[in-house]
Amino acid sequence: MSFVTFGEIMLRLTPSNHGAKINSAATFGVNYAGSESNVASSLGVLKNKVDFVTKLPDNQLGDAAISSLQGYGINTSHIIKGGKRIGTYFIEIGSSIRPSSVIYDRADSAISHLKEGELDWEAILKNKEWIFLSGITPVLSKQCAAETIKAAQTAHKLGVKVAFDMNYRRSLWKSSDDARVIFDEILKYTDLLFGNAGVLVDVYGMKFSGNNSTEKTLDAAIKAQQKFNIKQLAFTVRDHISASENKLSGIILSGDKHIISNTYNVEITDRFGTGDSFAAACLHGLSLGWEEEKIINFSTAAFALKHTIQGDQHTSSEKEIISIMEGNTSGHVLR
Repeated sequence: MSFVTFGEIMLRLTPSNHGAKINSAATFGVNYAGSESNVASSLGVLKNKVDFVTKLPDNQLGDAAISSLQGYGINTSHIIKGGKRIGTYFIEIGSSIRPSSVIYDRADSAISHLKEGELDWEAILKNKEWIFLSGITPVLSKQCAAETIKAAQTAHKLGVKVAFDMNYRRSLWKSSDDARVIFDEILKYTDLLFGNAGVLVDVYGMKFSGNNSTEKTLDAAIKAQQKFNIKQLAFTVRDHISASENKLSGIILSGDKHIISNTYNVEITDRFGTGDSFAAACLHGLSLGWEEEKIINFSTAAFALKHTIQGDQHTSSEKEIISIMEGNTSGHVLR
Protein backbone atom coordinates (compact mmCIF):
# COMPACT_ATOMS: atom_id res chain seq x y z
CA MET A 1 0.00 0.00 0.00
CA SER A 2 1.28 3.47 -0.83
CA PHE A 3 0.83 6.43 1.51
CA VAL A 4 1.47 10.17 1.53
CA THR A 5 1.72 12.31 4.65
CA PHE A 6 1.92 16.11 4.64
CA GLY A 7 3.01 18.40 7.44
CA GLU A 8 5.85 19.95 9.39
CA ILE A 9 8.85 18.04 10.65
CA MET A 10 10.57 19.91 13.48
CA LEU A 11 13.72 19.82 15.52
CA ARG A 12 12.84 18.21 18.85
CA LEU A 13 15.06 19.07 21.81
CA THR A 14 14.67 17.04 25.02
CA PRO A 15 16.79 17.29 28.19
CA SER A 16 19.48 14.62 27.93
CA ASN A 17 18.83 13.65 31.53
CA HIS A 18 15.48 11.93 30.97
CA GLY A 19 12.80 13.58 33.07
CA ALA A 20 14.82 16.71 33.83
CA LYS A 21 13.14 20.10 33.60
CA ILE A 22 13.96 22.34 30.67
CA ASN A 23 15.06 25.23 32.89
CA SER A 24 17.75 23.11 34.57
CA ALA A 25 18.98 21.08 31.58
CA ALA A 26 22.58 21.58 30.51
CA THR A 27 22.36 19.41 27.39
CA PHE A 28 19.56 18.34 25.07
CA GLY A 29 19.02 15.30 22.88
CA VAL A 30 18.21 15.99 19.23
CA ASN A 31 15.42 14.37 17.26
CA TYR A 32 13.39 15.32 14.18
CA ALA A 33 9.66 14.78 14.49
CA GLY A 34 6.11 16.00 13.96
CA SER A 35 2.72 14.35 13.82
CA GLU A 36 2.66 13.60 10.09
CA SER A 37 6.33 12.64 9.92
CA ASN A 38 5.82 10.34 12.93
CA VAL A 39 3.04 8.57 11.06
CA ALA A 40 5.30 8.32 8.02
CA SER A 41 8.17 6.83 10.02
CA SER A 42 5.89 4.26 11.69
CA LEU A 43 4.48 3.27 8.30
CA GLY A 44 8.02 2.98 6.96
CA VAL A 45 9.13 0.77 9.85
CA LEU A 46 6.10 -1.42 9.10
CA LYS A 47 7.43 -1.87 5.53
CA ASN A 48 4.95 0.36 3.72
CA LYS A 49 5.74 2.70 0.84
CA VAL A 50 5.33 6.24 2.10
CA ASP A 51 6.11 9.74 0.82
CA PHE A 52 6.51 12.70 3.16
CA VAL A 53 5.70 16.17 1.86
CA THR A 54 6.93 19.35 3.53
CA LYS A 55 9.13 22.43 3.10
CA LEU A 56 12.49 22.71 4.86
CA PRO A 57 15.29 25.26 4.90
CA ASP A 58 18.25 24.64 2.62
CA ASN A 59 20.78 24.17 5.41
CA GLN A 60 22.29 21.44 7.58
CA LEU A 61 19.25 21.20 9.84
CA GLY A 62 16.94 20.73 6.87
CA ASP A 63 19.33 18.13 5.46
CA ALA A 64 19.47 16.30 8.81
CA ALA A 65 15.67 16.18 9.01
CA ILE A 66 15.54 14.67 5.51
CA SER A 67 18.23 12.13 6.38
CA SER A 68 16.26 11.09 9.46
CA LEU A 69 13.21 10.42 7.29
CA GLN A 70 15.22 8.47 4.74
CA GLY A 71 16.48 6.27 7.57
CA TYR A 72 12.94 4.93 7.92
CA GLY A 73 12.65 4.20 4.20
CA ILE A 74 10.55 7.29 3.48
CA ASN A 75 10.58 8.86 0.02
CA THR A 76 11.60 12.51 0.39
CA SER A 77 11.59 13.54 -3.28
CA HIS A 78 8.55 15.78 -2.78
CA ILE A 79 10.18 17.85 -0.04
CA ILE A 80 10.90 21.37 -1.27
CA LYS A 81 13.66 23.64 0.00
CA GLY A 82 13.17 27.22 1.07
CA GLY A 83 12.56 29.47 4.03
CA LYS A 84 15.06 30.39 6.71
CA ARG A 85 14.42 28.08 9.65
CA ILE A 86 13.18 24.73 10.84
CA GLY A 87 10.46 24.71 13.47
CA THR A 88 11.68 23.73 16.93
CA TYR A 89 10.02 22.36 20.02
CA PHE A 90 11.27 21.57 23.49
CA ILE A 91 9.88 18.53 25.31
CA GLU A 92 9.84 18.18 29.08
CA ILE A 93 9.01 14.63 30.14
CA GLY A 94 6.77 14.65 33.20
CA SER A 95 6.75 12.23 36.08
CA SER A 96 4.18 11.25 38.70
CA ILE A 97 2.18 14.39 39.54
CA ARG A 98 4.28 16.69 37.28
CA PRO A 99 2.84 16.76 33.76
CA SER A 100 4.86 16.65 30.56
CA SER A 101 5.02 19.97 28.74
CA VAL A 102 5.92 21.42 25.35
CA ILE A 103 7.41 24.76 24.34
CA TYR A 104 6.99 25.55 20.63
CA ASP A 105 9.35 27.78 18.69
CA ARG A 106 8.00 27.38 15.18
CA ALA A 107 6.88 30.87 14.08
CA ASP A 108 8.13 31.71 10.55
CA SER A 109 9.30 28.15 9.94
CA ALA A 110 9.93 27.10 6.35
CA ILE A 111 6.60 25.33 5.87
CA SER A 112 4.68 28.39 7.08
CA HIS A 113 6.09 30.21 4.05
CA LEU A 114 4.70 27.77 1.51
CA LYS A 115 3.66 29.55 -1.67
CA GLU A 116 0.72 28.76 -3.87
CA GLY A 117 1.70 26.36 -6.64
CA GLU A 118 4.84 25.02 -4.95
CA LEU A 119 3.18 21.65 -4.38
CA ASP A 120 1.73 19.73 -7.34
CA TRP A 121 -0.82 17.59 -5.53
CA GLU A 122 -1.96 15.72 -8.63
CA ALA A 123 1.61 14.56 -9.28
CA ILE A 124 2.27 13.82 -5.60
CA LEU A 125 -0.89 11.74 -5.23
CA LYS A 126 -0.65 9.87 -8.53
CA ASN A 127 -1.01 6.11 -7.95
CA LYS A 128 -1.24 6.57 -4.18
CA GLU A 129 -3.94 4.96 -2.04
CA TRP A 130 -4.00 7.04 1.16
CA ILE A 131 -3.04 10.51 2.32
CA PHE A 132 -2.70 11.29 6.02
CA LEU A 133 -3.40 14.85 7.19
CA SER A 134 -3.68 16.39 10.63
CA GLY A 135 -5.27 19.40 12.25
CA ILE A 136 -1.87 20.85 13.17
CA THR A 137 -0.57 21.88 9.75
CA PRO A 138 -3.48 24.23 8.88
CA VAL A 139 -2.74 26.50 11.84
CA LEU A 140 0.81 27.27 10.69
CA SER A 141 -0.23 29.78 8.01
CA LYS A 142 -3.07 30.64 5.65
CA GLN A 143 -1.28 28.85 2.83
CA CYS A 144 -0.71 25.76 4.99
CA ALA A 145 -4.46 25.68 5.63
CA ALA A 146 -5.17 26.12 1.92
CA GLU A 147 -2.68 23.37 0.99
CA THR A 148 -4.16 20.93 3.51
CA ILE A 149 -7.64 21.51 2.11
CA LYS A 150 -6.34 21.29 -1.46
CA ALA A 151 -4.56 18.02 -0.69
CA ALA A 152 -7.81 16.54 0.65
CA GLN A 153 -9.81 17.85 -2.32
CA THR A 154 -7.33 16.53 -4.86
CA ALA A 155 -7.12 13.16 -3.15
CA HIS A 156 -10.91 12.85 -3.19
CA LYS A 157 -10.99 13.74 -6.89
CA LEU A 158 -8.32 11.14 -7.70
CA GLY A 159 -9.90 8.38 -5.61
CA VAL A 160 -7.16 8.52 -2.97
CA LYS A 161 -8.53 7.93 0.52
CA VAL A 162 -8.12 10.67 3.10
CA ALA A 163 -7.24 9.94 6.72
CA PHE A 164 -7.58 12.97 8.98
CA ASP A 165 -6.35 13.18 12.57
CA MET A 166 -8.29 15.98 14.21
CA ASN A 167 -5.32 17.15 16.28
CA TYR A 168 -6.07 20.43 18.02
CA ARG A 169 -3.26 22.45 19.62
CA ARG A 170 -4.78 25.13 21.86
CA SER A 171 -1.50 27.03 22.07
CA LEU A 172 -1.36 27.48 18.28
CA TRP A 173 -4.94 28.39 17.33
CA LYS A 174 -6.35 31.82 18.16
CA SER A 175 -9.71 30.20 18.85
CA SER A 176 -11.57 26.94 18.42
CA ASP A 177 -13.86 28.76 15.96
CA ASP A 178 -10.91 29.24 13.59
CA ALA A 179 -10.04 25.56 13.82
CA ARG A 180 -13.64 24.49 13.24
CA VAL A 181 -13.87 26.42 9.96
CA ILE A 182 -10.79 24.66 8.56
CA PHE A 183 -11.63 21.24 9.98
CA ASP A 184 -15.09 21.38 8.44
CA GLU A 185 -13.55 21.79 4.99
CA ILE A 186 -11.17 18.86 5.44
CA LEU A 187 -13.91 16.66 6.90
CA LYS A 188 -15.92 16.98 3.68
CA TYR A 189 -13.34 14.73 2.01
CA THR A 190 -12.38 12.48 4.94
CA ASP A 191 -12.72 8.70 4.66
CA LEU A 192 -11.17 7.79 8.03
CA LEU A 193 -11.22 10.07 11.08
CA PHE A 194 -8.78 9.75 13.96
CA GLY A 195 -9.37 11.56 17.23
CA ASN A 196 -10.71 11.36 20.75
CA ALA A 197 -13.58 12.73 22.76
CA GLY A 198 -11.55 15.69 24.01
CA VAL A 199 -10.98 17.29 20.62
CA LEU A 200 -14.69 17.20 19.84
CA VAL A 201 -15.37 18.99 23.11
CA ASP A 202 -12.65 21.57 22.48
CA VAL A 203 -13.42 22.36 18.85
CA TYR A 204 -17.13 21.59 18.48
CA GLY A 205 -18.44 21.97 22.02
CA MET A 206 -20.01 18.52 21.86
CA LYS A 207 -21.18 16.67 24.96
CA PHE A 208 -21.16 12.94 25.54
CA SER A 209 -22.80 10.50 27.89
CA GLY A 210 -21.46 7.38 29.54
CA ASN A 211 -20.36 5.96 32.87
CA ASN A 212 -16.66 5.90 32.01
CA SER A 213 -14.18 7.20 29.44
CA THR A 214 -14.71 4.25 27.10
CA GLU A 215 -18.49 4.73 26.97
CA LYS A 216 -18.06 8.49 26.50
CA THR A 217 -15.54 7.94 23.68
CA LEU A 218 -17.87 5.50 21.94
CA ASP A 219 -20.68 8.06 22.20
CA ALA A 220 -18.27 10.67 20.82
CA ALA A 221 -17.37 8.48 17.84
CA ILE A 222 -21.03 7.77 17.05
CA LYS A 223 -21.98 11.44 17.26
CA ALA A 224 -18.97 12.45 15.15
CA GLN A 225 -19.92 9.86 12.55
CA GLN A 226 -23.41 11.29 12.36
CA LYS A 227 -22.30 14.94 12.37
CA PHE A 228 -19.58 14.59 9.73
CA ASN A 229 -21.08 11.74 7.70
CA ILE A 230 -17.91 9.65 7.89
CA LYS A 231 -18.22 5.89 7.73
CA GLN A 232 -15.05 4.90 9.56
CA LEU A 233 -13.52 6.36 12.72
CA ALA A 234 -10.77 5.19 15.06
CA PHE A 235 -10.56 6.90 18.46
CA THR A 236 -8.12 6.51 21.33
CA VAL A 237 -9.17 6.28 24.97
CA ARG A 238 -6.82 7.51 27.68
CA ASP A 239 -7.33 7.53 31.45
CA HIS A 240 -4.69 9.63 33.21
CA ILE A 241 -3.64 7.99 36.44
CA SER A 242 -0.54 10.19 36.55
CA ALA A 243 2.13 11.52 34.16
CA SER A 244 3.89 8.19 34.69
CA GLU A 245 0.94 5.84 34.27
CA ASN A 246 -2.00 5.77 31.86
CA LYS A 247 -4.76 3.31 31.05
CA LEU A 248 -5.23 2.96 27.29
CA SER A 249 -7.65 1.47 24.80
CA GLY A 250 -9.11 2.19 21.37
CA ILE A 251 -12.40 2.08 19.50
CA ILE A 252 -13.06 1.56 15.80
CA LEU A 253 -16.42 2.41 14.29
CA SER A 254 -17.22 1.13 10.79
CA GLY A 255 -20.73 1.84 9.62
CA ASP A 256 -22.98 0.80 12.48
CA LYS A 257 -20.46 -1.69 13.90
CA HIS A 258 -18.05 -0.81 16.69
CA ILE A 259 -15.26 -2.77 18.36
CA ILE A 260 -13.49 -1.86 21.60
CA SER A 261 -9.88 -2.99 21.92
CA ASN A 262 -7.93 -4.64 24.67
CA THR A 263 -6.95 -2.33 27.55
CA TYR A 264 -3.37 -1.63 28.66
CA ASN A 265 -1.98 -0.07 31.81
CA VAL A 266 1.38 1.42 30.87
CA GLU A 267 4.22 3.02 32.77
CA ILE A 268 5.32 5.90 30.58
CA THR A 269 8.80 6.51 29.23
CA ASP A 270 7.73 9.06 26.59
CA ARG A 271 4.12 9.72 25.59
CA PHE A 272 4.86 11.94 22.58
CA GLY A 273 4.04 10.43 19.20
CA THR A 274 1.77 7.80 20.72
CA GLY A 275 -1.37 8.89 18.88
CA ASP A 276 0.66 8.93 15.67
CA SER A 277 1.70 5.33 16.23
CA PHE A 278 -1.98 4.43 16.71
CA ALA A 279 -2.90 6.07 13.40
CA ALA A 280 -0.05 4.46 11.49
CA ALA A 281 -0.86 1.02 12.85
CA CYS A 282 -4.51 1.45 11.90
CA LEU A 283 -3.59 2.47 8.35
CA HIS A 284 -1.20 -0.47 8.16
CA GLY A 285 -3.92 -2.92 9.17
CA LEU A 286 -6.38 -1.42 6.70
CA SER A 287 -3.79 -1.67 3.92
CA LEU A 288 -3.46 -5.39 4.60
CA GLY A 289 -7.20 -5.96 4.61
CA TRP A 290 -7.37 -7.11 8.22
CA GLU A 291 -10.67 -7.49 10.03
CA GLU A 292 -11.68 -4.55 12.23
CA GLU A 293 -11.08 -6.47 15.46
CA LYS A 294 -7.47 -7.19 14.54
CA ILE A 295 -6.95 -3.63 13.30
CA ILE A 296 -8.09 -1.96 16.51
CA ASN A 297 -6.25 -4.40 18.77
CA PHE A 298 -3.07 -3.99 16.70
CA SER A 299 -3.45 -0.19 16.70
CA THR A 300 -3.98 -0.04 20.46
CA ALA A 301 -1.05 -2.36 21.10
CA ALA A 302 1.12 -0.01 19.01
CA PHE A 303 -0.34 2.96 20.89
CA ALA A 304 0.55 1.37 24.24
CA LEU A 305 3.98 0.10 23.17
CA LYS A 306 5.09 3.53 21.94
CA HIS A 307 4.74 4.88 25.49
CA THR A 308 7.76 2.75 26.44
CA ILE A 309 10.08 4.21 23.77
CA GLN A 310 12.03 7.47 24.00
CA GLY A 311 11.56 9.97 21.18
CA ASP A 312 8.59 10.61 18.91
CA GLN A 313 9.16 7.72 16.52
CA HIS A 314 7.71 4.28 17.04
CA THR A 315 10.34 1.81 15.85
CA SER A 316 8.62 -1.46 16.81
CA SER A 317 8.10 -4.04 14.09
CA GLU A 318 4.81 -5.67 13.19
CA LYS A 319 5.98 -8.82 14.97
CA GLU A 320 6.75 -6.91 18.18
CA ILE A 321 3.39 -5.14 18.14
CA ILE A 322 1.51 -8.37 17.51
CA SER A 323 3.33 -9.96 20.45
CA ILE A 324 1.96 -7.23 22.74
CA MET A 325 -1.47 -7.61 21.11
CA GLU A 326 -1.39 -11.32 21.93
CA GLY A 327 -0.83 -10.59 25.63
CA ASN A 328 2.93 -10.81 26.01
CA THR A 329 3.17 -7.84 28.35
CA SER A 330 5.14 -9.29 31.29
CA GLY A 331 8.38 -7.68 30.10
CA HIS A 332 10.43 -10.85 30.35
CA VAL A 333 13.81 -10.71 28.64
CA LEU A 334 13.75 -12.14 25.10
CA ARG A 335 16.71 -14.48 24.45
